[in-house]
Parts: sequence; C-alpha cells; structure tokens
Amino acid sequence: MALLTVDGAQLNYGLQILLDKVDFVVERGQRWCLIGRNGAGKSSLLKVLAGDVTLDGGSVTVDRGVRVARLAQDLPEADGRSVFDVVAEGLPGVGQLLARYYQLTEGAGQLAEGADTVASEAWVEELTRIQGKLEALDGWALQQKVDAILTRLELTGSAPMASLSGGWRRRVALAQALVVEPDILLMDEPTNHLDIAAIEWLEKELKAFTGALIFITHDRALLRSVATHIAELDRGHLRTWSGNYQSYLEYRERALAEEARHNELFDKKLAQEEVWIRQGIKARRTRNEGRVRALKDMREERRARREQQGNATFDLGKAGLSGKLVAELDNVSFRYGERTIIDSFSTRIIRGDRIGLVGPNGAGKSTLLKLVLGELNPDSGKVKLGTNLSVAYFDQLRDQLDLDKSAVDNVSEGRDSIEINGKSKHVISYLSDFLFSGERARTPVRALSGGERNRVLLAKLFSKSANILVLDEPTNDLDVETLELLEEVLGQFNGTVLLVSHDRAFLNNLVSSVFAFEGQGQVREYIGGYDDWLRQGGRWVEPGAAAGGAPAPQQTATKPAGSTPEPSAPAAKAKKLSYKLQREFDALPQKIEKLEAEIERLQLQMAEPDFYSLPADQVDEHLKQVAEVQQQLDDCFERWAELEDLGG
Repeated sequence: MALLTVDGAQLNYGLQILLDKVDFVVERGQRWCLIGRNGAGKSSLLKVLAGDVTLDGGSVTVDRGVRVARLAQDLPEADGRSVFDVVAEGLPGVGQLLARYYQLTEGAGQLAEGADTVASEAWVEELTRIQGKLEALDGWALQQKVDAILTRLELTGSAPMASLSGGWRRRVALAQALVVEPDILLMDEPTNHLDIAAIEWLEKELKAFTGALIFITHDRALLRSVATHIAELDRGHLRTWSGNYQSYLEYRERALAEEARHNELFDKKLAQEEVWIRQGIKARRTRNEGRVRALKDMREERRARREQQGNATFDLGKAGLSGKLVAELDNVSFRYGERTIIDSFSTRIIRGDRIGLVGPNGAGKSTLLKLVLGELNPDSGKVKLGTNLSVAYFDQLRDQLDLDKSAVDNVSEGRDSIEINGKSKHVISYLSDFLFSGERARTPVRALSGGERNRVLLAKLFSKSANILVLDEPTNDLDVETLELLEEVLGQFNGTVLLVSHDRAFLNNLVSSVFAFEGQGQVREYIGGYDDWLRQGGRWVEPGAAAGGAPAPQQTATKPAGSTPEPSAPAAKAKKLSYKLQREFDALPQKIEKLEAEIERLQLQMAEPDFYSLPADQVDEHLKQVAEVQQQLDDCFERWAELEDLGG
C-alpha cells in the first residue's frame, strides 16, 4: 500500500524547471536514494515531500495516519541546549513541555542545596503545572519514547550540544527525527560532517529502519549498501528504478542511448520539414496546412527540449618532477597542550605515492599534513623535505576563496587565460569545463551552492602546475559524475597525492597506502585502501562518553613491523607449553624477521619512480602480494601473543 503519492508535480524557480509533471509512489520498506546533478532540485523535492514547499501544480498525498520526519542537511546548533531538549523538539505539541520538565528535574539537586523559600515554591509550582499538562497530553508515554531513542543511539540526555562533535550532533538530529516513530524518513546528505566511523554507524541504522526511507547522498558506498530503489532527478523529470545502484547505471545508459537515438531521428525529420517549408507556394497550399501546423509544433517541441548537462572535463597542470624523496618523518611527535596528536611517527613519502589519511574528526589528519608540508614544526623528531616540491593545497574550509568575488575572479587572479600543460584557454572556457555557464561563472561565490564552490576551488587548484597535491576533504558536495572524473584525473597524475577523505569508495579507488590514526597519538601505515586497512586489522576508536555517548571500546591494534619478540621470552615459558607448541613458539621470531624483510623488499620496489607506470594488472598483483605478506605477519604476531598467554 502506498504511504505517499506524488501526482503531476510541477515546481519552477524563475526560469529553471525543477519538477515537470513528476509522478512518484513510496511504499513501506522501500529505501529510495534520490540522485542527480548539483542544482537539479533534489533538496527542493525533499522539501515538497515534507510539506515545507508548495507545488506550482500537481499534488502530494500522504496516506491517513502516516508520519513523515525530515533530517535536514544542516547540523543542530552547538549551543547550550541539552541533548534531551533537542531530541524532545521532534515531538510536536509536548516537546517543549518535556524539555522544560527535564530541565527542572535535572536542577532539583542544585535547588535543594541552598535555594530560598520563594525560589523553591516557584520551582514546585512550575513543576506541578507542567506535570498536569503532560498528563493531559499523555506526555509520560512520549517521554519514554525520548528515553528509549537516547538509549538506542547511545546518547547522554544531559550532555550540552556545545560539547558534541559533528558526528554526535548528526546522531542527535537523527534521534530527533526518529523519536516520532516516522513511517517515512527523509534525509538530505546525512553523511555531511561525519567521519567514516559515524558513516558506518549511520549505515547500519538506516538498514535497520523498518519504514520507508528517501535520502540524498553522494557517498557511493552508502548508496550501494542502503538503497533498494533509485530515483534520479534529471532536467525536471524523475527516472525511477527498482533495484540497486549498479543495475540502475546500466538501465540509465540504455535509456540515455534511446533518448539520443530518438532526438537524432526527430532532428532529422525537423530538418527535412524546414527544407520543405522553404519551397514557398507549394508549402502554403490548403491541403498542406496540417503539415505546416505540425512543423510549428515540432519547432516548439525542439525549443522546449532540455539538453542533458554535460560532464565536467577538467585537466590537471603538471610541474616538473620532484625529487625521489618527498618527505621523511623521523620519530615525529606533536601535542596541543596536554593532548598528544602524533606520537613518535616515522615514515618516508616517495614521489608517486598516493596516501590516504583516515581517522575520526579531530584526530589530527590536517595537522599531519601541515607537518609534512613544513607549515608546522614538530615538538620532537625531525621532518626532512625533498627537493623541487611544488604543492597545490585543497582546503576543506575553502578559505582560499573570496566569497564576494565571482568564480572568474577567484580562478583567474587577474589573468585572461589559463595555461594547462602548455595549452592556453580563456578563463570562461576553462570554467565551462567545470560546468559553469558564462552567467554562473560571473556570479559571486557567496551565491553558489556547496558543490559549485568545490568546483571553483578545484578549478583554482588545477589552474596551477604542481607535483604534490594535498587534498583535504575534496569530495564534499560533489555529484557522483564529478567525483568519478576527479578520481580519473588524480589516477593519471604522476606526482604525489596526500588525501584526507571520509568517502570510502574514493579512498579505495585512489590511494595506494593509508595513514591510520588509531588513538592516543598512534599513527600507523597500511598498504592499500580503506578496505585493505580493515582487512589488515584496522579499527576505529569510538568517541568517549564525554562526547555525549557511551564509553568507548578499546582499540585493538596490530603490532608494528620491527617489533620482533625477544628470543629470551620462550625459555621462561617453556615448561608450561607442550613440546609441539614450544617448537612453534621458538620458530616464530625467525619467521617474523623473514616476513618483515620480505615486506621491506616489496615496499622498496613500490618506491621506484616507474612502479605505477607498469601495467595495471602487475601493480595490482604486487599490492595484493604486499597485503598477503602483511596479513601473514599480523597472524604471526597474534599467534605469538596467544602462545605467550598460554605459557603465562
């Protein structure tokens, strides 16, 4: 049975047509992902479904008794309100009463310590009044719903919003939407401001949701995992598909090919009719008036056709090669006050490396980038930089953009043309490669969407030659097509890439190794992408109870390479192990040394400047071999710990 039905929906913003007689039906248990290019109108459609925007034509019908909740794109404010207050706001009518009751009961202890009689009487009077209203509105049952959702999402009701990270505030916003037990949940970019651990938690929650879900996301891993149905908003029309994202892509390719074939035949017929009409008197005979009217209709249909927006086609300026060594960190440590951000981290970054930095928000990823680039000095240890380094830096806060200037002024910096790899392009033509029309390119950046601002920053970044790209959250707000093109461009870049991203698919498709922030200042290097890090034993350190949630589980980490067990240990434990286990235990140190030597040999081969110019299958086979040897080493360390415990 349909929970929500959209019939002939029409919505225009000025001359832009967002919805053109759109039909849409949502049933219980379906998980719809709404996709489309930046500016196609996805957020507007979500607001229409929530009842926040009125249609120009058509209707939206919600079945009787169906509850709809919307999770907005923006996070709740980090203010003095408690988590309980914010979640209770999701209950219409009684939310404010529950929040005030919670505040009064939380402050009861402080009042009893020394308040005067007048204050005490006022407190009792207000509490009694609110209790009466709650009883009349069955508010106690609703309070139990708030408590239940706080427990389910591991939230502390008394925690102030100002103390929460972006990930925990997103969790509070979800609790606010779920507390009404909605039949339909609408979500606009729910992964914004979240680190990967929070995204994975959200993914599990959405898959467990029993109602209907309609969400907008550019996170391809979340899309593939959660969505059971796809709806693409394209030039005012909604194309729907029952199935996963990969099967939809195949369907869309066939649909667009059929559309192109139809347009080609239509244009051919229109051209023939235009030739006929120019024959003069013959075309104006009475018996041909119907043909003339048909031609007028064809002209109008051609004029009304909305062409598909092209894909971005940007290229990347390349500087001369840097030295083979880009940077070397030797026992580097860095602290902010009493907090250790990086503790004794050593690594060598070689020309051609593609390194992804993963870890919770605030773990120190951006700090490590600044240490590598020499913008910060370590508290201890040494940072040695290579030669001939030309750096292009993508700032996640977009501080390099002047919001009051247009995209043209931000990118051109006074130039009329941009030179990319020896070819000169006018700045307007250059920006058209990033999907900016002439009018949009001259619009102040302040008036652009988040995705458009990211494209401006990419255009500015790629207009300069560089052999090192430092990208801090470059994927935010980009549509899927632009993301895939960015992956392709970076994959062909022959310099060094340092990348901070919470997009798991982006990391898997691009990086060759990972710097993982595993808590208490520990940074470890793993071969491969994000999934490879997980396979090698990588784990997330959850935020602690101070951040508004439950206590954090401890990190289980593999021993770093080079920490070979002392051979003297087995002798002390020998008498407590069987003969067979003792022989296995004695052989482990030598086996570990051989595996470490093999890993070092393989990594030296990867450090060769021409390694990534080898055929793709050879590179993949080499990376697979490194991962296998690393897994064997991890297994040896794990076995060592087991036997050592048995011997203890």
